Parts: sequence; C-alpha cells; structure tokens
Amino acid sequence: MLARLHGRRVKYNNHTTHTDMISIIMGSDSDLPVMREAADVLKELGVAFELGIVSAHRTPERMFGFAKTAHERGVRAIIAGAGGAAHLPGMVASLSPLPVIGVPIRSSNSLDGWDSILSILQMPNGVPVATVALNAAKNAGILAAQIMGSHDESLRRRILEYKAQMAEEVARKYRKLEEVGYEHYPAKPKPS
Repeated sequence: MLARLHGRRVKYNNHTTHTDMISIIMGSDSDLPVMREAADVLKELGVAFELGIVSAHRTPERMFGFAKTAHERGVRAIIAGAGGAAHLPGMVASLSPLPVIGVPIRSSNSLDGWDSILSILQMPNGVPVATVALNAAKNAGILAAQIMGSHDESLRRRILEYKAQMAEEVARKYRKLEEVGYEHYPAKPKPS
C-alpha cells in the first residue's frame, strides 16, 4: 500500500484502498517537491490518487509487486517520476497493463536532466511510456485526469472548467498588459 490516499475508499485484500484512482510513484523522497504538483492538480480536479515511493533500483521486488497488481486495486493510470538513470516508468510499464506517464526529474548531476529525459523517452516498441517535460508533474497529473475523464463525464466537465480558468487567467494578464503597458507591468509576474 502506498503512503497517501485521497478519494473513494473500498476494501481490497483486507486493506483500505480506492476505486478508480491514479497512482503517483517516485524513486526517492527527493523527487517529492516535483511530484507534489501532480498530486495537487489531481486533488484540485477531484481525482482520487495514492502517492508513494517505489524504487526500481533499490526496491525492485516492491516495484514488481506494485506494477503487477496496481490494476487490481482500482488504479487506472500510473504517474512515475524518476531522475538520473530513470528506469522506474519504463520498468513499471513493462509489467503493468495500465497507461504509464513518465516524469523526468532534474537530478543534481552534471547532465542537467537529459539522462532522465532520455531514459524515459527512449522506450522500445511494445512498452510505451507517455513522457512529459522535465519536472512537469503538473502536466502528468492533468494527462492522467484526461485519461480517466475519457470515460467519466463529470470529470471531463471539471477538466473543461479547469482549462477555462487557465484561459481566463491568461486573458486577465493580457488585459492588464494592454491597460498599463509593458513599462509598468510587473517584472516578474507570479507563475501560473
């Protein structure tokens, strides 16, 4: 069982779990600052999720067990974040029938994240992993919600509302820029 659960709960093999949820996993707790963004957007969209650490290299048996049984616990898609030799998304995808979204994470080495990107992106035919941009866990969360929303009309409406809010935020910014001019526009607007 993973560390954090949000959403509808059911019993599975004497453990409390969820039905129709997304699983967010990462290779190390050092990945949490990035992967938290996936959890935050899923929470905002009202999507049940679990979150935990599953290392492909340090806990391979745990990773095998997780990947082979996630679909039996109500997981509908997996978001897997990893840095460096980022094998977690690909290994999980090789064992699970579920869609896997890989989040390459910039690590502290000198390769500036390219090792993570290429490790996740260059999967062989037959083992697909949807790959988002470096540190783009928020996009992974949105994509996972869209996968679930393809057969859930209520969730699809919430996603459309979320996108409309993003569009309105951009419209608010361009109206302000037109109103005050570039010389008086804040030098560092808050990131959206």
